Amino acid sequence: MSAATLDRNVVEQIVRQIVLSQSGAPANGSSSARGSEAYKPNLMVSISARHCHLTNEHVEILFGPGAKLTTDKPLYQDGFFAAEQQVMVVGPRRRMLPTVRVLGPTRPFSQVELAFTDSISLGIDAPVRHSGNIKGTPGCVLVGPKGVVELQEGVIRAARHVHMNLRDCEHFGVKNGDLMKLRIESPMSTTVYEDLLVRADGTSKLEVHIDTDEGNACFLDAATKVELLKQDGGCKCKH
Repeated sequence: MSAATLDRNVVEQIVRQIVLSQSGAPANGSSSARGSEAYKPNLMVSISARHCHLTNEHVEILFGPGAKLTTDKPLYQDGFFAAEQQVMVVGPRRRMLPTVRVLGPTRPFSQVELAFTDSISLGIDAPVRHSGNIKGTPGCVLVGPKGVVELQEGVIRAARHVHMNLRDCEHFGVKNGDLMKLRIESPMSTTVYEDLLVRADGTSKLEVHIDTDEGNACFLDAATKVELLKQDGGCKCKH
């Protein structure tokens, strides 16, 4: 039989088999990576130390006209970084934290994120809020090498949360805005943190953020196992 008389379906099947064999995928069309059972998310748990986010305007006031944030080191999430720039955060009665790292990129509003012990040191009653929810929160004074900014609001204790992409959501059976748990085993103890807000989008890597007080309390640096669980207790991921 000549190539000209080959049935179109036969040709398509031959081409499909060649492509699949070159890609290493099974010829029957099934995929070992298909479905949530085969997908194994890489869980990262990070301690988010005190830091601040700045607007473009405040960057220029604090660091000089035309100033831009410059990268000191990239963060785990693509496109985000710890900047070389630092500011002094001043609270009531001139209590201060002299070196607070700025994170980039810039944002539409400035925000300072502290741990509980940081807020005590500053004398600020910072509420636990999710990032961006700063209405009615205390303010502070930011001091840079070139200027000063007085924030009327924006000082918070960042609520614990987990970044994930949509495939992670499918794997865990959660959606953006849901709550999860983090279970941490360490030589000191086993600790479970509840009410981790799911912050999901199409590109984020799977990463839990807790603050320094929480990280120290569970001895995260010496953790032997961490697990991300649904709020109802169903475990999906181990690391």
